Amino acid sequence: MKIGFITINFHSDQDTLDVVKQLDKNSLPLGVSSTVYVVDNDNSSELKKKLAKYPQVVYVESPGNIGFAAGNNLGFRKTIEDGCDLIVLINNDTVVPEDLILKILASPIADKSIGAVGGLIYFAKGFEFENKYQKDELGKVVWYAGGEYDWNNVYAKHIGVNEVDTGQFDGVRETDFITGCLFITKAEVLKKVGLFDERYCLYFEDSDLGMRIKKAGFKLVFDSSVKLWHKVAQSSGIGSPLNDYFITRNRLLFGMDYAKTRTKIALLREAVKKSFIGTKAQKQAVRDFFIRKLGGGSWIKQK
Repeated sequence: MKIGFITINFHSDQDTLDVVKQLDKNSLPLGVSSTVYVVDNDNSSELKKKLAKYPQVVYVESPGNIGFAAGNNLGFRKTIEDGCDLIVLINNDTVVPEDLILKILASPIADKSIGAVGGLIYFAKGFEFENKYQKDELGKVVWYAGGEYDWNNVYAKHIGVNEVDTGQFDGVRETDFITGCLFITKAEVLKKVGLFDERYCLYFEDSDLGMRIKKAGFKLVFDSSVKLWHKVAQSSGIGSPLNDYFITRNRLLFGMDYAKTRTKIALLREAVKKSFIGTKAQKQAVRDFFIRKLGGGSWIKQK
């Protein structure tokens, strides 16, 4: 059994090194090997040099800042080429427990009906959205405990966000989507459904891949025993113009691909309205959607 972890580096060398070190401390059962594929959207010679001392790391060069979807696709292709059985996307701005690999192997991912598994992801201490928690609650505040869609408005919602975990999310259950922060899948599934759609670049690419996995007849499941801690929005910034741009544009793209006709009409009306009274980023996002300036759009330089 070969497991390939894929993580993207962009302006965050130390986070990337920390994730590599944490994965290196994970226990491996007999017959299981683990490799970390670091896709460097910075092309940092300094990072490449530091990673060279980790034999379990494969450094994947990127043409530059090609975005989350295209960057991970470089990793996907390399893991498949190298014969990995399980493929795990993991954000580099996360804190990894020493039993993560054991928990992944114990998850339902081996079931032939399962296309992908997501885990219980907490805010890393100090990265919570709100300042209302007791000291002993820090590290237990939920960021993702499964996902659900609001198809009337085409929004993807994290279940349990901002709640303190007291066991209310324990167990395994089907979920609408799995976040790309920790996306556990199989090479055989990706060979069947394809990789990330690079039109999205950033945001909703995980939702789109999940939809294609479900359309292929597989299930998406959440397993609370697989845990991770996330230093939320280190790279893109919640509420930033970049965040505003990609969510606005890609919500339209995702909705046009998967929503019902009535919802599509409502989305287009909303888009026209935003083109007049939206923020600068929203106006650009709507414009780019209609002229089909996708991928990195007006924000990220294309290959």
